Amino acid sequence: MFDLIVRNANLPDGRQGIDIGLAGGKITAIEKSLPASAGQKIDATGRLVSPPLCDPHFHMDATLSLGLPRMNTSGTLLEGIALWGELRPLLTKEALVERALRYCDLAVSQGLLFIRSHVDTSDPRLVTAEALIEVRERVAPYIKLQLVAFPQDGYYRAADGETSLQRALDMGLDIVGGIPHFERTMDEGRRSLEALCRIAADRGLPVDIHCDETDDPLSRHIETLTAETVRFGLQGRVAGSHLTSMHSMDNYYVSKLIPLMAEAEINVIANPLINIMLQGRHDTYPKRRGMTRVPELMRAGLNVSLGQDCTMDPWYSMGSGDMLEVGHMAIHVAQMGGIEDKKKIFDALTINSAKTMGLEGYGLEVGCNADLIILQAADIIEALRLKPTRLAVIKSGKVLSKSAPRIGELFLDGRPASIDPGRDYVPAG
Repeated sequence: MFDLIVRNANLPDGRQGIDIGLAGGKITAIEKSLPASAGQKIDATGRLVSPPLCDPHFHMDATLSLGLPRMNTSGTLLEGIALWGELRPLLTKEALVERALRYCDLAVSQGLLFIRSHVDTSDPRLVTAEALIEVRERVAPYIKLQLVAFPQDGYYRAADGETSLQRALDMGLDIVGGIPHFERTMDEGRRSLEALCRIAADRGLPVDIHCDETDDPLSRHIETLTAETVRFGLQGRVAGSHLTSMHSMDNYYVSKLIPLMAEAEINVIANPLINIMLQGRHDTYPKRRGMTRVPELMRAGLNVSLGQDCTMDPWYSMGSGDMLEVGHMAIHVAQMGGIEDKKKIFDALTINSAKTMGLEGYGLEVGCNADLIILQAADIIEALRLKPTRLAVIKSGKVLSKSAPRIGELFLDGRPASIDPGRDYVPAG
């Protein structure tokens, strides 16, 4: 007897017509024509069933704050930082919690059940940390929320930056963050990475650094991060987020850098939507798009994930909580249009991000947690093309969200009466 059986599912590995049995919060069977009964049944009707989507890089303290206290008229990173500085003194715990919970509602409907959020610790009030810790507890039944202590204005550059970060970690934030390229000097950036990696080693915590989010090819803090990772024995526990300066670096230097990153087992997090929106602002034409070297890093064996970064905040006026939108954009920017390329991009939204986040029990195998999403698409290639409706979102064997398929009615003489984009336009091959 199963709690729930999902029948006639297509799996990310290409298997079709598979039944998935869920019991006790775990996946307990995956096979064709599962001969069993269940308290609840869902017919996937030949649609894609996947593990939930993950977002390893987000800013939940800023989400849905677009227009407060004013709009970012230039659309640049620096004006966004300045605007956040204007908003930060006005923040209240209640407003932060309300906006974050609203975003989490949206995330669930999009099948996004695992989120790592950077939490600005530059305001000594630490109201952001207080609010996000409360949110983490409130959403725990349906979203795994990891919190990064992030010194937005610089570990050394911000007044009380060092003590505020330590206090935030004492409050219970999960991960050590940093932003070396925003320190006053390159040397202070280097020293910040040494200090932050030492803190992480002493506390037994992971590290996630906003690293070289700039067009400057001489911003090479990732090199220091790899060295400090090895020095403190943090291999596999460190993430380099953004890494946009790699887009502009000399190829010879990168040929040295990537093997060092692989040696240190750095987890790479690119953020396609925000990277291409904010980078290259000082260029005329040709205009750099800024996203780091995703295909090259993947080929070198590094664990590459994709993050959303922002939704409707001072830096990014767009966003929908849809990680497939992130993957869709990455395919274009990285020119990864081949079938195998797209499989790698889907992995970057799921299993790679789960590895970056250190998630336990994640996946679509017997024994994994009973966390699934059903999408209105036949396979992962079509999911990335269509960014389809999430027909059902399941957490620990319980249905959290359901949506009707997107079906278009037609009133055309001699033509079909309806269109299902997830079924009627599957490639002939």
